[in-house]
Amino acid sequence: MPFDFRLSHQVGTLFRMTLQMMLTLMLASLATTAYSASKTIVVLGDSLSAEYGLERGRGWVNLLQQKLATEKIDAHIVNASISGETTSGGRSRLPTLLTKHKPDVVIIELGANDALRGLSLSATQDNLQAMIKNAKDAKAKVLIIGMQIPPNYGGDYTRQFSALFPKVAKDSGSALVPFMLKGVAEKSELFQADRIHPNENAHPIILNNIWPALEPLIAK
Repeated sequence: MPFDFRLSHQVGTLFRMTLQMMLTLMLASLATTAYSASKTIVVLGDSLSAEYGLERGRGWVNLLQQKLATEKIDAHIVNASISGETTSGGRSRLPTLLTKHKPDVVIIELGANDALRGLSLSATQDNLQAMIKNAKDAKAKVLIIGMQIPPNYGGDYTRQFSALFPKVAKDSGSALVPFMLKGVAEKSELFQADRIHPNENAHPIILNNIWPALEPLIAK
């Protein structure tokens, strides 16, 4: 029986198309499964995360929830932020939050009020380390949000306060946002009348500062 080269070519073409389709489906599956498991994110912060002075839904935490939906990432945010909160208050509240919500990620945005009240840096560091340990013992990943304070608090205190956040993050192997208000702090038009709290226009910038450090934690 003579060999039909046309039939052989058609079979080969069909095989290659099928193989290509299978590879495409596999790659698509790998791309989507990075975010496949539903995640819970707890934000433990102060007024900067509690939408102080803003219309509800305009702060960076709510903008993050919207971004997660846009990126088709199945994650729910519990915003446990309270205006005026210190690291001591966050430390006392965190165990209950961990038990109740069982988060995959804990974002700690605390410390600024410690500085405003002149609390010791050693106490702030101890509280941050305790919160990180509690979160990691509960199998949650941790993101530390770094802050800075104006130089009028004294050069040494200002430098030591800024260095505190990278230190606790490095020592604990936690993710870090070096400065929450990068691109905001130096622009007066991005603050409310009190010159302390960022206005609505600043919060998308804040989210852009946080997202690069947060995304790897929810993609794993």
